[in-house]
Amino acid sequence: MKDPVIVPTGITYDRESIEKWLFAGKKNTCPVTKQELSADCDLTPNHTLRRLIQSWCTMNASYGIERIPTPKPPMNKTQIAKLIKDAKSPQLKIKCLQKLRSIASESETNKRVMEAAGAVEFLASIVMTINTLEQVSDDGVEVLTRAISEALGMLYNLHVSEAGLKSLIGKNGEFIETLLRVMQNGNYESRAYAVLLLKSMIEVAEPMRMISLRTEFFIELVQGLKDQISKQASKATLQLLVQLCPWGRNKVKAVEAGAVSVLIESLLDCSERRTCEMVLMLLDMLCGCAEGRAEFLKHGAGLAIVSKKILRVSQVASDRAVRILLSISKFSATPIVLQEMLQFGVVAKLCLTLQVDCGEKAREKAKEILKLHARAWKSCSCLPNNLL
Repeated sequence: MKDPVIVPTGITYDRESIEKWLFAGKKNTCPVTKQELSADCDLTPNHTLRRLIQSWCTMNASYGIERIPTPKPPMNKTQIAKLIKDAKSPQLKIKCLQKLRSIASESETNKRVMEAAGAVEFLASIVMTINTLEQVSDDGVEVLTRAISEALGMLYNLHVSEAGLKSLIGKNGEFIETLLRVMQNGNYESRAYAVLLLKSMIEVAEPMRMISLRTEFFIELVQGLKDQISKQASKATLQLLVQLCPWGRNKVKAVEAGAVSVLIESLLDCSERRTCEMVLMLLDMLCGCAEGRAEFLKHGAGLAIVSKKILRVSQVASDRAVRILLSISKFSATPIVLQEMLQFGVVAKLCLTLQVDCGEKAREKAKEILKLHARAWKSCSCLPNNLL
């Protein structure tokens, strides 16, 4: 322990560890007693234990043990509020952002104090200046762009509380529209932070907010996937699309934004298990609508790459891949599609699925696909006699 603190249950923990548990990990219980702790519970410094630790360090200095420094006390709301209030010009805002970033890096408690002092609203107001970027002089654009990128990074790294995220979303979703603007016009760093922040906001958003998202929103998400801004941003985008697609017409909006083609392309060189599973999960969702299946079949590699992932990634991936093929076989099995499935080895892969341990669900779906194909082949005069 470097900075021992006592939680309301009477147990002492190291400050950094318990703050990560409560704030970054969003847990609400005492790890030892399992009693509930409030989101704003006080962490009282255990000065007696800290002095004992420091004394022990001093006594054992000859063994190379360094004395732990006396920790700095957390900032208070008044100090943060004054810092924010004094930041009026663009240059002062940049300095304020740098100071806030330094304060936030010291402890999770400082992050909570910053949120309580209005730092979230201050940072959001800086991000929203992107809507007036055209009115700023050339010299001011660079300063403002830097400030926006810095503010976005801080908003994400503050691990804003659920109440704070809901407040950011607001009644009319104005901040979501601002983040859309960042995704359209920002640099790679700003776009990455915008996606990560959006993911956190959508996790607490009301269903109507998710249903009302415009197609432009999905276009920018798909473009971010295509541009491969960063691994973290790509993963967040996939998770975001998985959350959004079940609501309203979002599946169709994602298809119209070109998601199917981009997802298939990403599967071609995808080697990470969890990413493959999410891509296949999304394709399965999108193939649940006619528009999605049509786009899937337009892509020359769709059937081949999806069948290739069966038995090669994980049981979850195999199940999702078979589900995609079932959707195609049930609702889009034209004679040409049937021929392609034979040529690409899809049918052979499904037969193999019946012979190995790939999960009961995948096996049952593979059987269903083969039965559908058998019925289709009998009535399909365009196939060669040896296949009928």
